[in-house]
Amino acid sequence: MKIALVHELLTMRGGAERVLLILADMYPDAPIYTLLYNEKKLGEWFPQDRVRTPKAPLPYSLLPSNLKYNHHLYLKHFPKMVESLDFSEYDLVISTSSAFAHGIITNGHPKHLSYIHAPARYLWDRTHDVTEKASMGLFGSLKKRHLQKTFHPLRTWDAMASGRADKLFAASKDVQRRVELYWRKESDVIYPPIDNFWMQKSFGGAQREVSKYFLIVSTLVSYKNIDIAIKACNTLKLPLKIVGEGPHKKTLQAIAGPTIEFYGYRERDELGDLYADATAVIFPGKEDFGLVPLEAMACGTPVVAFRGGGALETIVEGKTGVFFNEKTPESLSAVLQNFDHNLYSSDACKARAKEFSQTRFENQIREAVATL
Repeated sequence: MKIALVHELLTMRGGAERVLLILADMYPDAPIYTLLYNEKKLGEWFPQDRVRTPKAPLPYSLLPSNLKYNHHLYLKHFPKMVESLDFSEYDLVISTSSAFAHGIITNGHPKHLSYIHAPARYLWDRTHDVTEKASMGLFGSLKKRHLQKTFHPLRTWDAMASGRADKLFAASKDVQRRVELYWRKESDVIYPPIDNFWMQKSFGGAQREVSKYFLIVSTLVSYKNIDIAIKACNTLKLPLKIVGEGPHKKTLQAIAGPTIEFYGYRERDELGDLYADATAVIFPGKEDFGLVPLEAMACGTPVVAFRGGGALETIVEGKTGVFFNEKTPESLSAVLQNFDHNLYSSDACKARAKEFSQTRFENQIREAVATL
């Protein structure tokens, strides 16, 4: 059976790309189609000779490298680009979609299984937040009108294209709810897996009883709400280590007090030690699913998370973590100042993480493929 994989953007490493990496290992002969590919960032995971991209519309193909992978510049062109991909030589296409990949055209042959990480947030549940944020600054009103003009036809296309796949799978019950709400489509849930790496190794050097820092592992973008954690730890003078890179880094550094450290990108071995030696991992954003809480639990560390999104489906309150209820520094502070990591069992955390194993995910995908 000839199989192809499709993923919107290969321009940065994240949870969606880790899921694609597992699929790529499951189907090693399958080429990977994507709209933008940054070999410098993703070449180690997805070698260039395996990646297929459509021709970028002029003048975008002539952009300098610092702009070439800025997907915001391509938004209105992405539907046409994704529809230009030809899969007629394949028997099956598996798309992993957070915006456009579900909109490929297969015309019933090959079969199309689409794994939905989320309907595009900036088109649906966060569209007003995005346009309002764009309205700030010198040319804010112009940017806001441009986005509104761009988003409307994209929403229409997105809803229309949602019916093209032969089968939809959602990454969580929260995503499943939004697939039904925005697209009026049914889907089944297959949770993303935690990588076997986290299950097969032992991490950490410090004893949990003497752990003295909280940890965030995240892409540094505004919707992750990392500023809430920084402000809370500033107020309580709690040590906080932040692992990750992103466009919001300078903004976060500007508000960080003396107890906040930025660690940038870290390889998994070092990250595992940081997870294992932390008092708790803070997960302040509302995510579609979120692999970070599972990675933390696999290392035996509990999680302090915002009560919403996929975290509600992975964290067992009182056993593997605790929730704060409002997206405010005050709500998080109230939890952090009374947090006692000794109340949480390392074994219970690890056992919960094992419920989201890579083996389970692979078996569910293979069963779905066989059924389709």
